[in-house]
Amino acid sequence: MKKLLATLVVAFAIAFAGQAMAQDGKKLVAIVGTPEPQIQLMSMVLSMQALQQGASVYILLCGPGGDLALKDAPDSATAPQEPGMSPQGLMQKIMAEGGTVEVCAIYLPNKGLSADALIDGVGTAKPPEMAGRLLEDDVRIMSF
Repeated sequence: MKKLLATLVVAFAIAFAGQAMAQDGKKLVAIVGTPEPQIQLMSMVLSMQALQQGASVYILLCGPGGDLALKDAPDSATAPQEPGMSPQGLMQKIMAEGGTVEVCAIYLPNKGLSADALIDGVGTAKPPEMAGRLLEDDVRIMSF
């Protein structure tokens, strides 16, 4: 219950921050590593809101979060939740609207998979580029 409450508080804070991002041309980096489908979906909801409010959105999927990018994703990634969307489905909409999604560099090797296991449009992050993205002055980072 405490995790859910903390997540909701963060969600509202990020939602209000989205307004500022749109005005300032900010960039959002969302790092998703949780196995919890409700939190995965909320990370996508907030990322989509930021995108729709004018921010550029980059999503990095690590560990269990990386499973969202698999063609053969677990049911938790593809099963619809209220209000009728799955984490993977909303992630694909974000990509279709210009967001970038990548799995972390060590995800595929540690799963024993290759890039062809990923849905179309998902890449593999390169650590030097990722570090640079995180260090940019105008980037906001949220981690789930």
